[in-house]
Amino acid sequence: MQTQQWPVFQLVSCLLVLSQLVYFSYADVGTAAQYSPPYLPTACYGDDQTQFPSSNLFAAAGDGIWDNGASCGRQYLVRCISASQPGTCVEDQTIQVKIVDYAPTAQSPPSTQSTTIVLSETAFGGITNITANSINIEFQQ
Repeated sequence: MQTQQWPVFQLVSCLLVLSQLVYFSYADVGTAAQYSPPYLPTACYGDDQTQFPSSNLFAAAGDGIWDNGASCGRQYLVRCISASQPGTCVEDQTIQVKIVDYAPTAQSPPSTQSTTIVLSETAFGGITNITANSINIEFQQ
């Protein structure tokens, strides 16, 4: 009995087509605002100065990710995907932030209320080119 073998290029072509049909995305989409100092005390760690990463890339969680405080210490990858003003987002720039606070109780108010995440000035500036009140983001833990 003779078996028919597929040429390598047909197999590769088939795999390429299949890979285009299956797309996995683990990121969520939301909004981000920024807040300014004073950052202490925080809802997660109070007055502890060591809670802030040396990069100053930290954030306060909005209601959608607060999870009754379980989000404290979580790390999120955040990327600006759009804003009301063109050119706001730094293209292909992703930052990692640590959750240290709860947005509704933060010492300084967010630039826009009811956002998914409120970024420190440093974090917000890391993914935006110009001043904005809020941006649309893609984020994942």
